[in-house]
Amino acid sequence: AMTIGGLAIIYLFPYIPVIGKLLPSPLICIVLLTLFALFIGLDVRTVGDMGQLPDTLPIFLLPDIPLNLETLVIILPYSLGLAAVGLLESMMTATIVDDLTDTTSDKNRECKGQGVANVASGFLGGMAGCAMIGQSIINVKSGGRTRLSSFSAGVFLLIMVVFISDWLKAIPMAALVAVMIMVAIGTFNWDSLRNIRQYPLSSNIVMIVTVIVVVATHNLAYGVLVGVLLSALFFANKIERYMAIQSEFNEPENTRTYTVTGQVFFSSADKFTSAFDFKEALSKVVIDVSQAHFWDVSAVAAVDKVVIKFRREGTEVELIGMNEASKTLVDKFGIHDKPDALDRLNSH
Repeated sequence: AMTIGGLAIIYLFPYIPVIGKLLPSPLICIVLLTLFALFIGLDVRTVGDMGQLPDTLPIFLLPDIPLNLETLVIILPYSLGLAAVGLLESMMTATIVDDLTDTTSDKNRECKGQGVANVASGFLGGMAGCAMIGQSIINVKSGGRTRLSSFSAGVFLLIMVVFISDWLKAIPMAALVAVMIMVAIGTFNWDSLRNIRQYPLSSNIVMIVTVIVVVATHNLAYGVLVGVLLSALFFANKIERYMAIQSEFNEPENTRTYTVTGQVFFSSADKFTSAFDFKEALSKVVIDVSQAHFWDVSAVAAVDKVVIKFRREGTEVELIGMNEASKTLVDKFGIHDKPDALDRLNSH
């Protein structure tokens, strides 16, 4: 009931003339619900029930731990996980704030600043931190637009935690829940549900699976990792379908020209190889790759296989139009021009 009341305050307070535009409605929600709970004497869960708040300012302190390889092995998995989650959430927060404020932020600068701040925090007895979507949305919705707003929020939070912690402990959790529901509603892209049928099936699968993994594991990093892997697989499958090979026969010269279009890589290498007819009796085969790009060693191996198979049938092969990047890769890893090319192909 208190949470519903808090949501009503958050969404209705801005409609009050003059004062509704001057004061942030989430702050009014917290203040009013706290006063209401204290005045009525409601037995509700408060911030103080969730843990102990610090009552002193932080001091510089070196961690009292042995600096050896064993310690590194213990802390490295946790530090990498926290760093990944922190950077991901900071980048998402920066993107959301950029959209809300119609500005552009330097993501690399944000990451560097976060790293330096976390190192300094560790020497002051603090925990690692990152940009938070919830707090940032509240900040922007309350009128904050520059770095001074987030700095001021941090300073005032420090002052309140240290000097008026008894008051903070009395804040009902229902008030904070109402604020976070407001943040979730404001952050969620509702158009993604209305237009879900218009989006590609692959995009919908990535979105749904990512959400499920995050909710099931309570770990943003796992969700993003699974989403990125799924996106990569769908992208590879899509690019593979766009690769095409067309051929043209020149009867007077008994030659056939194969024109390759698209991206040749591990996923499309088999499709590339199977497009050639090695049993056709030809004097020469020309493979035009001016509209193609070779990306990895699988693509190079496919080129080797095609060229060597044609030569094994007594057909001359000429590769033309290869771009500089593909040529560098083929020259480095290719074997079709080596004296022992046939033996090396058979060994694979």
